[in-house]
Amino acid sequence: MAYYNDIAQRSDLVERILGTVARFLETAAERHAQRRVYRTTLDELNTLTNRELADLGMHRSELKRIAWESAYGNAA
Repeated sequence: MAYYNDIAQRSDLVERILGTVARFLETAAERHAQRRVYRTTLDELNTLTNRELADLGMHRSELKRIAWESAYGNAA
């Protein structure tokens, strides 16, 4: 008598689904961390006076770019 077990295929499907969900959540967490770095950097730079920014060699118009590069790097 032949017996066919289909459980292995279902577990592969479940593993693939769980893997996809895990990758999605990891990506979401990474993006959230990057946004938090961007926002924190921008907030901290905005608290500096124009004189303090000039001492650092920055201008207020560059703050968003500087915060972006600190969070996402030059490639983004």
